[in-house]
Amino acid sequence: MTPSRRQFLRGALGTAVSLPLVSTIGSRARAVPPVFPKRLVVFYTPHGVVKKDWIVTGTETAFTLSGIPAPLDPIKKDLIVLKNVDMQSADYGPGDTHQEGMGALLGGTALLNDPTGSGGIRMDTSAPIGWGGGISVDQFIAKGIGAVTKVPSLELGVINDFNQVGGRIVYLDANKPVAPMNDPALVFDRLFADLGADPAGVARIRAERKSVLDTVHKQFARLESKLSKEDVDKLRSHAAAVRDLETRLSAPGGFVGGNCKKPERPGLAPMDVNLYPSIGKAHMDLLVMALACDLTRVASLMWSHAGPTPSAPWLGISETHHQLSHAGDADEDAQKKLSRLKYWYAEQFAYFVRALAAIPEGEGTMLDNTVVWWCSEISVGNSHSHKDMPFVLAGSCGGYFKTGRFVQYPMSGDKGASHNDLLVSLCHAMGRTEVKSFGNPMYCSGAPLSGLTA
Repeated sequence: MTPSRRQFLRGALGTAVSLPLVSTIGSRARAVPPVFPKRLVVFYTPHGVVKKDWIVTGTETAFTLSGIPAPLDPIKKDLIVLKNVDMQSADYGPGDTHQEGMGALLGGTALLNDPTGSGGIRMDTSAPIGWGGGISVDQFIAKGIGAVTKVPSLELGVINDFNQVGGRIVYLDANKPVAPMNDPALVFDRLFADLGADPAGVARIRAERKSVLDTVHKQFARLESKLSKEDVDKLRSHAAAVRDLETRLSAPGGFVGGNCKKPERPGLAPMDVNLYPSIGKAHMDLLVMALACDLTRVASLMWSHAGPTPSAPWLGISETHHQLSHAGDADEDAQKKLSRLKYWYAEQFAYFVRALAAIPEGEGTMLDNTVVWWCSEISVGNSHSHKDMPFVLAGSCGGYFKTGRFVQYPMSGDKGASHNDLLVSLCHAMGRTEVKSFGNPMYCSGAPLSGLTA
């Protein structure tokens, strides 16, 4: 058995079967059922929400979503809606509140000071600022699991060509932002162009995995005559798990890659605001298939950015999103348009979640093995608040999160729970259970955010 095959079985197949088999013989040996890979998707939309129209009522397990999040109510059994989670680590640093939020959202720490303005300038004072001050949680996770997939992580953007702090949430490290890909055609080329006639290389994947399992069976035959009865029983128990894998590999769907289909190559002008909905849908469809094909397990989708965002002509709105977000509460027309746009974003999130739930994996769906985090850089546009962030999680990430709940955190004075602990929760959900804090430790409790696990 070569190391590459061992890595292939552990990673690409996403199972807990260990090779060589001899290492499993002993008191800890047991049949381990196949498990599917966990996945993380960050779903970013800019400028927070209109709080009076972000309506969640009821109890933890019996709640209703109305107003802006109404499109999520039919799928609430797959959601965790959070209340009183503050982005405390964003409330300091050299940037304005939008920029501070962008740096802290996935990194949990402040922007860097830079008199040269490598990250741009403050939108309110024109003072120079630097880039984010640390690695983002998606990249931290991708470093651990990205080696087994074609693309360690996938960064997508819908009309996001803003090369300043307000246009970046992903960081390889401090001062190392990652730009999203805006053109769905180029995303297709990166992911799917070399898959050839076989829609996703599924036949090849099956053949390689079957070859690995054939080797396992040969190991079984050689070992049985050399082991005690107790170890033979353990060996046969382990073999039962392998037979289960073979059954899944021969099935038409329900295993990793089993529902992979090569999509059509999109042909859209990536910076045409009139095509904004079509560009976003193309990105979502490509991302769903990239996850189904196990081409990546970590991704982010940025709808525009936290800068001079475009208008929304598909909704009949001529004002820019950023312009509307700054309108006062008394400006009823602006608030109505802004809520309409936020409602539309909720519809896009619901579409993406449903698309994941439509892909079967074993006895569940791909959504069951994924966590999608809908987030923004501020809570409310016109107050620029980082308090009570409108965060929503979808999917249980392999059973880590207990979904179907509205989780409200108690206030301590004027402070709620820290979003840095949510970043720790995402690490734990994705298997990095050794992580005790993420970002600035001043805003970490030393544990994951309470009340989220199953």
